[in-house]
Amino acid sequence: MPTGPRRDYGSNRLHCAWSTDARHAAVGGLDMTRPMEASGLTQVGHHDLGGHGDGMQVLRHGDALYVGHHGPSGMGTSILDASDPTDLRVVRQWAAPPGTHTHKVQVGDGLLLVNHEQFPWRRGVGDSRGMAVYDLADPFDPQRIGWFDSGGRGVHRIVWTGGDHAWVSATPEGFDDRIFVVVDMTDPTHPVEAGRWWWPGMHLAGGETPDWPEGERHAAHHALLDGDTAYLGYCDAGMVVLDVSDPTAPRDVARLSWDPVGDTHTCMPLPGRDLLVVTDEETHDACAGGPHHVRIVDVADRTAPSVVSRLPTPQGDYCDRGLRFGPHNTHENRPGSYRSAEVVFVTWFNAGLRVYDLADPEHPVELAHWVPALPDGQVDVQVNDVFVDHDGTIYATDRVGGGVYVLRPDDALLQRMEEARL
Repeated sequence: MPTGPRRDYGSNRLHCAWSTDARHAAVGGLDMTRPMEASGLTQVGHHDLGGHGDGMQVLRHGDALYVGHHGPSGMGTSILDASDPTDLRVVRQWAAPPGTHTHKVQVGDGLLLVNHEQFPWRRGVGDSRGMAVYDLADPFDPQRIGWFDSGGRGVHRIVWTGGDHAWVSATPEGFDDRIFVVVDMTDPTHPVEAGRWWWPGMHLAGGETPDWPEGERHAAHHALLDGDTAYLGYCDAGMVVLDVSDPTAPRDVARLSWDPVGDTHTCMPLPGRDLLVVTDEETHDACAGGPHHVRIVDVADRTAPSVVSRLPTPQGDYCDRGLRFGPHNTHENRPGSYRSAEVVFVTWFNAGLRVYDLADPEHPVELAHWVPALPDGQVDVQVNDVFVDHDGTIYATDRVGGGVYVLRPDDALLQRMEEARL
């Protein structure tokens, strides 16, 4: 844990002020109507983000915790001081432009990248569509220095850990949905498109016609890389394997889908094991979309991926509780974070956070779980994203209104995490 004096934040340092009452709620004053459920994990901190609790992507870098917001609250990005994870403090908040949400954050090479996408989806035209680049000379006071204009409906997801290229999903003009776009970041004040790939049939302005079944959605979510290979979730099309050795001309080398189809979201490589953890995002409430799974996929031959097994599905009355029950995202083994090829963290919306041991990929087992207490007035919890810091501290968000939570593993889980650390 970083040492040194705690920063002093006067009211002049806030873009959006938050009240004493909001601060009280942030340290545990919420009126809960359903108790927390947990095994192997202990909740040690919480912040309601000043009443703008629709947290989406969360990422810690140094003492700063960056949170993108889903959008209904109108907030865009929050920056918190996490030098004491048990006592998170908001330092900066800024709203999303009208008709836009900025729900993703990525940090690398001293820069913060934030997406700008039309919101709500397919309704109206957002004021801002693309990707903003901020300088982090002061990580608590980002200064915007660059802009990538995607046009269309904007940028959805960004993968960026530094280097010459950012890997994004965006909906440019002329396309019916999100495609894979490579952004050249060599000049961060003026990022430009370097290359793109899309599923044939999506470029309506180019005369293409969709040939997939009515009711299915073919759309890029995001790609995680292993060397020159990008593993891209493509919603109902499943997974696409791309060779990105030439970033100006990505080419697909394999595709893998399953029945039933189901909004493939994250395809996370397990370093050194030729395996992926692949989540299908649940997009319907109350299990109306049928079962969605997390699969282990063998990519020893990247041109012929195959499913090895599925992670255990949480057992309980989650389909009856309300809102979404199913997988969403994983902790993505970012540089500087906790990294493992065996211990995996997966968010499951109203089934909270689940931790799995994949030492035997054919027989994965659940090690721990946590479902937050239900905030008063909220239909159900919706645990959306997770980031695990290098010391094992876990940050998770609720996309409805719960804000950001801080967890720590118990001794047994921490020991297993240390054994499996890369």
